[in-house]
Amino acid sequence: MSVMIKEAELREQLLRTNPEFRRLAAEHKSYAEQLEKLNSRHHLTEEERVQEITIKKKKLLLKDQMYSLIQKYRKELEV
Repeated sequence: MSVMIKEAELREQLLRTNPEFRRLAAEHKSYAEQLEKLNSRHHLTEEERVQEITIKKKKLLLKDQMYSLIQKYRKELEV
């Protein structure tokens, strides 16, 4: 549990201090909002399904990049 709190604290610190992390988080949020719009539809066209898959992949890539920055920041704090 304390690991999760620490992770959230690191995320908040990076949002305040790291422009790259802020950019990644904003982009991630934008993709999440786009997915919400697509998921609110009752039926997706084939094009919208492809768009959904693409957005999910981009969102996951951003999440991985954000996680890498968190880990890098954590290591810097430990030194």
